[in-house]
Amino acid sequence: MKHRVANLLLSCEKASTYLLGILHMDSIKSKIIIFALLATLIPALTMGWLSFNHNRLFLDQKISQELLNVTSQASRELDLWLKERLYEVRVFSSSYVVSENLEKLLRSGLSPLEKTMANRRIKDYLKSVNEKFIDYEELMVIDSLGNVIVTSYEGESGVALPQDWLKRAQARKSILSSPLFDQTHQTGIMVVAEAIIPVHDRLVGVLAAKLNFRGISSILKSYVKDPTGEIYLIDREGALLASSQPLSSGFRGNRLRKQTTALLYAREGDRLDYDSHRGVGVVGTLKKALQLDFGVVAEKERKKAYADISELHNLTIALVAGLLFVIGLMAYLLGLTIVYPLDRLISGADKVAAGDLDFDLPVVSGGEAGHLTRVFNNMVGRLRRSREQLEKINEALQERNKELHELSIRDGLTGLHNRRHLMVTIHKEISRTKRYNRSLALLMIDIDHFKRYNDTYGHLAGDAVLKMMAAILEKYLRSSDYSGRYGGEEFAIMLPETELNGAQQMAERIREKVEGASFTWEGLTEKITVSIGIAIFPENGDDLTTLVGSADAALYQAKKAGRNQVVLSKKKPKKKPPK
Repeated sequence: MKHRVANLLLSCEKASTYLLGILHMDSIKSKIIIFALLATLIPALTMGWLSFNHNRLFLDQKISQELLNVTSQASRELDLWLKERLYEVRVFSSSYVVSENLEKLLRSGLSPLEKTMANRRIKDYLKSVNEKFIDYEELMVIDSLGNVIVTSYEGESGVALPQDWLKRAQARKSILSSPLFDQTHQTGIMVVAEAIIPVHDRLVGVLAAKLNFRGISSILKSYVKDPTGEIYLIDREGALLASSQPLSSGFRGNRLRKQTTALLYAREGDRLDYDSHRGVGVVGTLKKALQLDFGVVAEKERKKAYADISELHNLTIALVAGLLFVIGLMAYLLGLTIVYPLDRLISGADKVAAGDLDFDLPVVSGGEAGHLTRVFNNMVGRLRRSREQLEKINEALQERNKELHELSIRDGLTGLHNRRHLMVTIHKEISRTKRYNRSLALLMIDIDHFKRYNDTYGHLAGDAVLKMMAAILEKYLRSSDYSGRYGGEEFAIMLPETELNGAQQMAERIREKVEGASFTWEGLTEKITVSIGIAIFPENGDDLTTLVGSADAALYQAKKAGRNQVVLSKKKPKKKPPK
């Protein structure tokens, strides 16, 4: 048996030697190369195939995660957008201008002149609010019978409220209609409404607002990073309500197929392949917007999405080929120099793997071994320089991140804190004030007749007025005070640990400084005045909503009383019962 095995091995050796002789590869160097290539080829192909499949799965998951992240963020942003609109309408409906004058209009025995004046006051208020908020097409006051009493629109207008709107209003719940095309304004809208409850706690009507979809489209556009991608809002029938790209058929004119829509809703959050409403093959994901009960869909063109996978396929082949080339080269050098150069290279590679780049291998011999050593040293030098450059880049990125954070909380025009950061800061300060049982004052400041500056001198002049106002606030406020642009020409100042007297003194000081300043534009000089409303925590409000509402109401009193004055909120607004 042993003799047979020995003869078999001898025959194999002779055959292999004969074959290598024909190929002129019977030297030690060639044998090392062939052995290294064969030993590398099988595991390299196996690992390459496994790596390709693993990376393909990773890219699939990456595409799915990107689409899911976009839809999740956009749906949260849309929910926040609707909450803000509902909050604004609730604030508008709680204005005593609306409730008091609506009661007058509904009261019997009132003279025509008094009713006309009451109607005019409500209309002026609605128009002024409508001009400040781009998301509203129209604001209207509706009585409990569904009749439109007053509207901000100059012509004839109507509104379609949900069937249960009266029950929801009586229960103090927000009213939200389905999307529809408004013939009056020739655009797609949703109607939101809030109950109008005077001080005697009896429902007299609702304040309704027609919301357009321009704000939603802007939100969707902000999340599009790929020019070939699209994000849009659809209802359960597959009709597109708003999109990051222009819609060819207008509001609800573009539609997904019913089967596609049903599948997207049924498999919410999953990546699906389908044909888009434009007839293009795409991959997409749907995420429901909870407040709106619609779906946010993010799409990418299928060819674009899978381009990375095709590139990965080619890269895998190239890597396997490159690996074979490197192994063959190393085997060739091993056959020439046998052991020592390879040991030095292995030692150097170990140092690189450990993160040590501060060394150079000695070039002992010429030829391939010396060249490989020099190449290795050059590679380590590049890695060392790359690491130094990367450290500098990281430092620059950290500084840039700080700048971006500052930009995210600042108003781009005035440099003051923006409204979102302002409201978050006030909310935190209220919590701290409650915890330590201290005082807090909130000033709401509005530039008088600001529209006149815009109309007379143009919007650049209006911007200059806002900047001058911000400069005055920054100059005369204490370091502990917090100022921000609330919106439009309205500013808010939070005075921590400040009681009534201190708040009044600060408000009068600001009012006097503004009145004493002169605004010059293109050779013309104008005087600027402000109206200021003061609310004190907790006398005028023990939470963010009531405190801001009290200060805003006091500001309105200052406006109504003739402007250029400071008014303190008279009392703490009543809290609405929980919904």
